[in-house]
Amino acid sequence: MNKEIFTKYERARILGARALQISMDAPVLIKVDKEVLSNIGFDPLKIAQLELDSGVLPISVKRPMPEKKEEKIEKIKVEKVVESSDENKQKEEVREEKTIVDEGEIMELSNPEDEFDDFAGENDSDAGGDYE
Repeated sequence: MNKEIFTKYERARILGARALQISMDAPVLIKVDKEVLSNIGFDPLKIAQLELDSGVLPISVKRPMPEKKEEKIEKIKVEKVVESSDENKQKEEVREEKTIVDEGEIMELSNPEDEFDDFAGENDSDAGGDYE
């Protein structure tokens, strides 16, 4: 196999596994001269790399493929906005007002006299001093 086929992670895994086999006295799958072996220092990792680069390793990589998912997507309902006439607008406003009245209280406006009367009788002596 060509070395470009594997990712760097797959390559590291293959080299590590094969180097372990070689260090446990597994037979070497390529013929290597004693000079080359002495140059690489009898390193099992470098021997495994030579085997992988030459393509003699009977190793295959099983890559999981993503699962295909099929989902039905519901259609989105699009409401068309039709420009309503004045009559339709008035009906809509009446309906909204009725909904507001039914669902909650409507606050009444207070008279300014009521507010003034409430505060007029409270501690006039605490006015904060003379400002004349």
